[in-house]
Amino acid sequence: MATPALTVTDSPATGAEADIVLLAARSGPDGLELLAEDGFDWVVPLITKLGATGAADELTRVAGLDGGPRVVAVIGVGERADAASLRLAAGSALRQLTGSPTVSIAVPADEASTAAALLEGAALGAYAYGEYRSKPKPAVTAIALHTPFDADAVGVERVRAVVDAVARTKDLVNMSPADLFPARLAEIAVEAASTAGISARIWDEEALRADGFGGILAVGLGSERGPRLVRLEYAPAGASVHLALVGKGITFDSGGLSLKPGSSMVGMKTDMAGAAAVLAAIVALAELQAPIHVTGWLALAENMPSGSAVRPNDVLRMRGGTTVEVLNTDAEGRVVMADALVAASEEQPDLIVDVATLTGAQVTALGNRIAGLMGDDEAVAQVRAAADAVGEASWPMPLPNDLLTLLKSDVADLTNTKLGAGVPGMLLAGVFLREFIGTRDGSDGERVPWAHLDIAGPSHNTSGGWGFTGSGATGVAVRTLVRLGEDLSA
Repeated sequence: MATPALTVTDSPATGAEADIVLLAARSGPDGLELLAEDGFDWVVPLITKLGATGAADELTRVAGLDGGPRVVAVIGVGERADAASLRLAAGSALRQLTGSPTVSIAVPADEASTAAALLEGAALGAYAYGEYRSKPKPAVTAIALHTPFDADAVGVERVRAVVDAVARTKDLVNMSPADLFPARLAEIAVEAASTAGISARIWDEEALRADGFGGILAVGLGSERGPRLVRLEYAPAGASVHLALVGKGITFDSGGLSLKPGSSMVGMKTDMAGAAAVLAAIVALAELQAPIHVTGWLALAENMPSGSAVRPNDVLRMRGGTTVEVLNTDAEGRVVMADALVAASEEQPDLIVDVATLTGAQVTALGNRIAGLMGDDEAVAQVRAAADAVGEASWPMPLPNDLLTLLKSDVADLTNTKLGAGVPGMLLAGVFLREFIGTRDGSDGERVPWAHLDIAGPSHNTSGGWGFTGSGATGVAVRTLVRLGEDLSA
């Protein structure tokens, strides 16, 4: 989907310049409080009569005055009117407003960062995916924010790059798995990278075998559409920090021979959301010319059952030599990620962050809106600070060393999981991944700093829309990764 044209203007919002003028309302201690430029007080009695309270996600529409907009819409922000609340509110409004190509936002912002949040939220909320619809819904084509801050102060180009990145991720995750398979996703990644001046390399089956990527190869054995590994690199002159991003890219996950139940297989086209987020984030950082060296690793495979598929009790030799006995072929994400984490570690980056729709246990523990965050304390703190700054929810989880005993194999170095009830699956997967983080050159066992984001729940919204998040792919983690890159470069 194309991002709407985004502009800022210091002219008053008369409403004649757009199909809809958007205002906001807060649930104040004395009732509804309108957040709008001067000249819209006439709206208050109308929306109050219609029962508006200013509650979050509450959208009220009234007919405009002669010579003004066709419609004035008022979106509730809840009790607080900070940047985070206004981002969600503007996004909620644009998500709910359909059939209106042009929107003017006349919500005052005291700071440029708040104005940026309004514009970003609105553009995120305007996303709609119509690739497979015979009659796609009309799209929002232009969003204008009325503010005294100019485009540079608001950072309109940054907003556009970030929103484009989120939309790129959503488009990929929403695609039919018949159309998005490992080789095709690799091609898309290379095309996007070349446009942004990012170098790229693809490993096909032969190259994966030659370079010892036994995990990625094994997971892809059951599919007629072979696995791929993609390495992307953005290396601007003078960059002093190297960030490595690793994304899980299972383009469809049937569970393999450990076949999922039919109902659990629905939605498994989204199992490549981590790889999509990594691709989109590195492209955005390149477009923003962030002064940071970033490598992106996309571990791509389709996990299918067939006569050639990997079996339970098969032993895999991973990149770097560690052997893994497969107990459950549906615990495949950590297997492809392990190969990519070893490769990322070999380059000795300053920080590795991996993003994966890794475990159903993440959903059980944290639900569908909060990502599980694990890893080294300092790395976890850096990622969480970036996530908090952009309003993406995450929660730090422990990686107890004693869980490693649950991965003991009779014949190999590790098993890929522990069968049975009562296993802390999200944490166990994190402990498994940690075994593949390399050590610092010349150090006595000091690992490369690493953080792991499990986005199994937050990557795909199967319920009603909220804030700027509609149904389907959410694009989660993209904004966190972009902000993290900017923070590290600073």
